[in-house]
Amino acid sequence: MKRFFDKITNRRDLLKGGAALASGTALAGLGASQTAVASTPYTDTIDPANPHPSMQSMGSLGDMVTVGDVGMDINGFDVSELLTDWETGSVEIDDDGQVTRTFHVDAEDRNIEIAPGVIFPAWTYNGRVPGPTLRATEGDRLRIVFRNFGSHPHSMHFHGIHGASMDGINGSGLIGPGEEFIYEFDAKPFGCHLYHCHAFPLRAHMHKGMYGAFIVDPAPEKHPENNAVALSRKLGTPENQEWQEFIMVMNAFDTNFDGANEFYAINTVAHHYMKHPIKVDRARPIRVYLVNATEFDPINSFHLHANFFNYYDHGTTLTPTSQIVDTIMQCQAQRGILEFSFKDHEVGQYMFHAHQSEFAELGWMSVFDVQDSEG
Repeated sequence: MKRFFDKITNRRDLLKGGAALASGTALAGLGASQTAVASTPYTDTIDPANPHPSMQSMGSLGDMVTVGDVGMDINGFDVSELLTDWETGSVEIDDDGQVTRTFHVDAEDRNIEIAPGVIFPAWTYNGRVPGPTLRATEGDRLRIVFRNFGSHPHSMHFHGIHGASMDGINGSGLIGPGEEFIYEFDAKPFGCHLYHCHAFPLRAHMHKGMYGAFIVDPAPEKHPENNAVALSRKLGTPENQEWQEFIMVMNAFDTNFDGANEFYAINTVAHHYMKHPIKVDRARPIRVYLVNATEFDPINSFHLHANFFNYYDHGTTLTPTSQIVDTIMQCQAQRGILEFSFKDHEVGQYMFHAHQSEFAELGWMSVFDVQDSEG
């Protein structure tokens, strides 16, 4: 019990800038960081001339976001591009029609920028957090060549179906620095999955960034009763190209290493999709592959403003497990698929964020910029 209250106290101590916690302002200066965060004291005064100020007139999220921006000079990856960066590997097809996909994944120690001016000493897959989104089709033979260039033992534990020898634990794919291991198994079941390092201590390897999404598209021929849905999920089909698909990995960072997070995000960089809203075509449906990789907090959540979605828990079903909801919760390693549309909405910016207010204020706040297609 004492540790729980210490955690709350430590976080509250980090909220500076002359505003109380209840004011809804964001933090200013975390750990060794000198990052500033805009902070405006709360007021319930309404301007009669402008009773409904727009997001733009208030500034970005009412002046509650980190100041500055994160580029590629340190990270080497564009957080906006991570949304649609599907790694499909190199493909070989044998005489019997069996598809084999080969992926190459390296563990590397690397400093990454998680907020303007805030550098985090990460352990990464292929130099990025989250790691590459590996995508295959149900029934493919997967071959993942894993090399450890890091300073600690690492592995890749896949949330899927495979044999004990491929489990990514000690004696089954956990390797030391300078070593290599090849994971081989069939892609099943279809769904939205993840992989992560299973070296001990687990919380250190997860928190330091060793996780990524692992998506298995359904093979349409195996699902005649839901063939249209399966076709819409299989990458590269005409039906799939009608959708706007995004991968979103919810994560967080403990920058002063006290066992409590100071920054929250999707795809690593706090407030990135507030400063760089995700552009979507109003006429096309949206599919979000959502994965929770947050350490030190029991749950994370996703809330969509002004709209509702269907949710497919773990993505292992072609019919929704929840219909017409606007908020879902996930524990660590839980994941799912969200499907929704803005076709009957007016154009504009629609917020989505964690519905733990603290998470939102500390970086897990984003925007869809809904527009009509050009031409």
